[in-house]
Parts: sequence; C-alpha cells; structure tokens
Amino acid sequence: MRRLFPSAYGQKLFLLATVPLILAVAAISVIVTNQARQLAETEIQVLETELLEAKKAELRNYVTLARNSFFWTYGNRAPDDAEAKDRVTQILAAMIYGDEGFYFVYDYDGRMIVSPRQTQLIGQDLSGERDSQGTPITDALIQTARSGAGYHTFLWPKPSTGEEAMMVAYVTGLGSWQWAMGTGVFIDDVLQTVAAARADVEARIDQTFVQIGGITLLALVIVFLSGLFITIRERRLADAKLKELTQRIIDTQEEERGRVARELHDSISQILVSVRYALETAQRRLAKGDERASHNIDRGITTLTGAIQEVRRISRDLRPGMLDDLGLGPALRALIDDFGQRTGVKTQFETVVFSNRLDSDSKITLYRIAQEALTNIERHAEASSVRISIAGSRRGALMRISDDGKGLPVSGPNPGLGLRNMQERIEQLDGTLRILSSKKGTTIEASVPLSHMLSPDAKTTDEKGAA
Repeated sequence: MRRLFPSAYGQKLFLLATVPLILAVAAISVIVTNQARQLAETEIQVLETELLEAKKAELRNYVTLARNSFFWTYGNRAPDDAEAKDRVTQILAAMIYGDEGFYFVYDYDGRMIVSPRQTQLIGQDLSGERDSQGTPITDALIQTARSGAGYHTFLWPKPSTGEEAMMVAYVTGLGSWQWAMGTGVFIDDVLQTVAAARADVEARIDQTFVQIGGITLLALVIVFLSGLFITIRERRLADAKLKELTQRIIDTQEEERGRVARELHDSISQILVSVRYALETAQRRLAKGDERASHNIDRGITTLTGAIQEVRRISRDLRPGMLDDLGLGPALRALIDDFGQRTGVKTQFETVVFSNRLDSDSKITLYRIAQEALTNIERHAEASSVRISIAGSRRGALMRISDDGKGLPVSGPNPGLGLRNMQERIEQLDGTLRILSSKKGTTIEASVPLSHMLSPDAKTTDEKGAA
C-alpha cells in the first residue's frame, strides 16, 4: 500500500503545521484561563463582600431595634436596678427571629446573661472561650462592646443542629449596666453561595477548555486534510513532471543516438568504404604489377587517417578527454577552434586565471552549455563571429558566450529543448543562466556559485585558464 506521506517528509510537514498551532492554542488557553479566573475571583470577592455587608447592616438594624424596645427601661433606671435588668432580660430572650436568630448578653466579667436558644449557657462564665479554630469569642465580644460597638466573626454551634458554623455578630455596650448585648447571623448560606459561584466558574472554565480543544482538534483535522490534499496534488504533479522528464531523457537519448548514427553513417562509414575501395584497387594493381598501386595505398592511408580523426571528433563530442586531462579552459579553446575551422566563423576565446578551480560537475556542465550554444549558433544564428570568455570572482565562476547573429526567435514563453537543457543543467548546480537576445546578437551568461569551487591546495589538475 502506498503511503500518502513519506515517513520523514510527512512527519516534518505535519509537525511544521501543527506544532505552532498547538503551542499558540496552549498559550491562548493559559492566558484566557488565568484572566477568567482572576476576573471571576474578583467578582466572587465583590459578591461575598456585598452579601456580608448586607448581613452586617441587617444585624446593626436588629440591635438598634432591640435597644429601642427597652430604651425607656434601661435609660430611666439605676445601674443596680435588678427589676429593670430582669425586664430587659425577658424582652431580649423573647426576641427571637427566623430559624436561628437570637440576642445574647454577657456581663463584662464574661458571664452569659441572655441566650434564649441555648439556655444551658445562661449563668456560665464563658470568659476565655474560643471556637474550634482558636478564635476568641467572649473576650473579643466584651472588648468590642467596651469600645462602643462593632462586628466579630467566629464559629458557633447552630441551635438547630448543634454543628459549628461561621457567625458574624454585632455587639454594643450597655455601659451603665456593664453589659455586652448583640446578635449574630450564620453566614453558611453566604459561603455556600460563594462556593457555588466558584464551582460554576470552574465548570465554565472546563467547558471553555473543552471548546478550545474541540476547535484545536478541528483545526488539526483541517490541517491534516489540507496537507493530504496538497501532498496528493503535488505527488500527481511530480509524477506528471517525472513522466515528462523521463520522456525528455528518452527523446534526448534517441536524438543523441541518432546523431551518433548519422555521424557514423555519413562520415565514418563512407570513409571506410573509400579506404576499402582504395585498398581493393591497390590489390588488383599489385596483382597486375601496376606501379600505380602505391598511389592507391597512400590514398587509403590518408583516408584512414581522416577516419581516425573523425572517430576522435565523435568521441570528443560524446565525452571530451581534454576536459579531464587538461581542464575546462583548454577544452573550451579546442571546442571553439574546431567550431571556427568547421564553420568558418571568426572565433575568440578569453580566460582569466583564478586561484580556485571548478569541481568535475561544474566543468562538464559549463562545457556542455558551451557545446549546446555553439550548436545553436551554427544551426540558427547566421553569425559571423563568436566570443567565449570565462573568469572567476568572489561569488564563483562566470562563462559568457556572445555572437553577432540574428538573435533568438520570439515564438512564445516556452524555450527550445537546447535552452531548456542548459537551464536544467545549471540549476542542478544552484547556478544561474541568463539569455540576452536582440537583432544584433545573443549573449548567454552561465554562473556557478562559489560552493562548486575547489581551494587552491586541493589535489586537482592544475589547469591553465578557467579551471
């Protein structure tokens, strides 16, 4: 089964697309969560404060109402009037409200005087009493009453259940009687409301996390499907280009084979036939004792020498041995000299010696580009002069081929097979190919980057010229 994602490429592509997304979503989630928690905590604290303030205001009103109920009894009697104290005690003991509400009274010595819902505490000395958390109760209430009035928060058993719960009490002092009178309210409902609010916030945050996770998962699925679609599309395009390239390679091979076959048939074959004819003629004349036989042998030897030179030329076109033995400069010089002798076109070759040399791939690429360019000039340019120059620089090597022909035809955006081969060859080296053409001629510039240059101390052939 074909894998849609190759192991290395697919993993890198998927990680490249998903890791930044996951990191961004994680960062956004953390920021949103922290801000949501901070905002919710602030709102909960405000809610708790408002609820407690409402409870405190209610307590203060209750105490004020109780004092108004026995004001005339307390205000018109002497501090030691036992009858007045009993009457006020009865009034406060009767003033219970709600399921848990009551009034309490301590004397300044800590003795409980009024406790209608917990009558077992009446008459006990509760000074020094503390709740289960160590918070002072009686002494703190008396101290607050001595200073006038105020609030105090502590744990106190609920009359209905006997279990401790948080109570907020408001206490005021009856100075002439040395009493601390007040009332309290249990705030467990407030705490439950605050806890419910916090739980609701956590639930909403968890829900937000789930939603963000769902969106992230959906985004990852979209990224995966997009990558899958792009990969399939690119694979199809690559397959199509590979088929096209394969066909071009086959066409190029067939064209090269056809050229070699024509060369062998048109030149070598005819020369060898001529040599055979000369030798056969010499053989017959030798059999007859004709002195002209030596002439036929000489002509056959001359023709055979030409055949050898032709074979060398074809071999040089296929793979120039001079390129390997002497380097690019002499090989280009021999190529352009042969071109000039064959076509009669005026040629010029210039090179600048530079310390760095080209590697093997660069030499053969530049040589093939020059060979292809000279072939195009010979076939199409109708030029009278050709100039090739090659030099090195800090950026690499540059070869320039110029002619004074009629220029390239303007036939469309697609270049010919020869120019396309040049472009593909130079791209394999990460180089550049520029073609400047006009009615006054064409210039081809091929540059090879510095990465394909060998250092001066490299063990390569010491070439004269541009290699």
